Amino acid sequence: MSRPQIGDVIDGRYRIEALIGSGGMADVWLADDLHLPRRVALKILHDRFARDPEFIERFRREAESAAALQHVNIVSIFDRGEVGDTYYIAMAYIEGRTLRDLINLGLTPPESVAIVRQILEAAGFAHRHGVIHRDLKPLNVIVDATGLATVTDFGIARAIGVSDLTEAGSIMGTAHYLSPEQAQGMEVGPESDLYSVGVILYECLTGRVPHDGDSAVAVALSQMQESPPPPSYYNESVSPALDAVVMKALEREPIARFHSAEAFIEALDAAERDPGYDEPEEKSKKWIWLAAAAAVIALLIVFGLTRSNTVEVPNVVGESFDQAVSKLNAEGFDVGDVERIKQSGPSNRVLKQDPSGESDRDCKFLGWFCSDPDVNLGVSAGPGTVEVPDVTGQSRDAAEQTLDDAGFGVTVETKPSSDVPADSVIETDPAAGESAKRGSEVTMIVSSGPQQVAVPAVVGITLEAAKQRLSAKGLEYSSSETSSDRPAGEVLTQSPNAGTKVDPDSTVELTVSSGPTETTVSVPNVVGLTQSEAESAITGAGLTVSVQEQPTDIEPQDGRVIDQNPSGGGTVNEGTRIVIMVGAYDPDSSPPSGGLGAD
Repeated sequence: MSRPQIGDVIDGRYRIEALIGSGGMADVWLADDLHLPRRVALKILHDRFARDPEFIERFRREAESAAALQHVNIVSIFDRGEVGDTYYIAMAYIEGRTLRDLINLGLTPPESVAIVRQILEAAGFAHRHGVIHRDLKPLNVIVDATGLATVTDFGIARAIGVSDLTEAGSIMGTAHYLSPEQAQGMEVGPESDLYSVGVILYECLTGRVPHDGDSAVAVALSQMQESPPPPSYYNESVSPALDAVVMKALEREPIARFHSAEAFIEALDAAERDPGYDEPEEKSKKWIWLAAAAAVIALLIVFGLTRSNTVEVPNVVGESFDQAVSKLNAEGFDVGDVERIKQSGPSNRVLKQDPSGESDRDCKFLGWFCSDPDVNLGVSAGPGTVEVPDVTGQSRDAAEQTLDDAGFGVTVETKPSSDVPADSVIETDPAAGESAKRGSEVTMIVSSGPQQVAVPAVVGITLEAAKQRLSAKGLEYSSSETSSDRPAGEVLTQSPNAGTKVDPDSTVELTVSSGPTETTVSVPNVVGLTQSEAESAITGAGLTVSVQEQPTDIEPQDGRVIDQNPSGGGTVNEGTRIVIMVGAYDPDSSPPSGGLGAD
């Protein structure tokens, strides 16, 4: 079916009100249920996937997975069905914001924990019923005005212990939120969902994901090779206990993570009860032996006034933040203030430092007690991430402008489509609604119109055979006749020529032979002529001759033409055979019983 319009009624029940969102697999529409007094979110599979058994199965599985999970934090499924050539799911319409929107606005640690606890309640309920979500991310969580969080989109969920529909080693899900085992195409379990929740909690607390990269491969490598800094590194209000909970959820090995959603929730509760801050150490100093101390001080003064109090600070500009911290610590320097600077270059690169080169040490008590200065760093925060706008259905120029205004570069690829008009956008990668780095490239798939077909060769075959070949390619034909020396009904020419690419339903013009042009001649009257005279007259007229003898008892008829067929004076086609009856005298013969028959 074509894309629904506002006011359309789907399956005789759901009247379309507005487009809520569009993803790579389906559009989600706000609709009125005409049978019950409620509004629903209607998810309609894109036409281009409605003929793909794998996508149809995923769509069916989403409906069944969510419908079987009746929980306050899981979206309710009301209905599913077919409309035209595609499929739909009717689910509860939730008024609220996605967790992605709330993260962009900023969340406090208590707010973050409250939302994530609800996500864990949903995940734990699904796990206890044998379902793994496999695509938990902020865009799949909606929070209403009361703070109730609802998990949506079970499009790639599967039952625990049941193999996936995709080929071995294929990866489903959103790269930044995939567990290491899922990113490597390995078997996943409940711990994989809990890793994704850990990423969500990290992002709620810090505004960034723990592992970032320019591609899914780069993110997976970061997971395997690097440990992210704890959330408190970016947000000082995160407690040590909450740091520990997040870092445990992000362990590379599933066995090292929380074994269940319930254990994860218990750890969050414990972190709220005991944040884990150390009590300030009581320090007390007493002066003993004042006289001895005075002597020591005198020595310190002499030494302090004569020693060098400068130090060479290592240059870490251009290095990654982790490498810079390690290098400075190895040389005895602590990192002071860290300024995050947004720019288009790579994130987590040191852009500036203070001090650098030779620098004075921080000295007290007449130069004796000295320490190396703290090194303040300016670190690239990267360009930041923004949501990819939905440009599906827009013209190429308008879509490029929209993406450019959002801060993205654009790469254009074309793809044939019978559903989307030529020069209009089919989809984008990353898909609409996904977060991507500002300044990164968005690949825009633009329709080149219907898939063209090559005109088959039909010259030299009969018109009937040509019709079959053209019909098999989805092409029409028109024909005209002309005379030629080729057999009647044979195709002489075609336009367009064989191999030319044309749109389906195009017309191929054919010229068909009507056979050779026939010339008519007059039949000479040869009755009474001798056989040789008759043969000469007939062949001279462009005809052929056949001779038959006829006994006769009339002597003057001997050797002469008694009868002919066709008779003289008529017209026939050139080359027609003329039969002549030549008399053979026989006195005993009887007159013939009949004349010549037509040949």
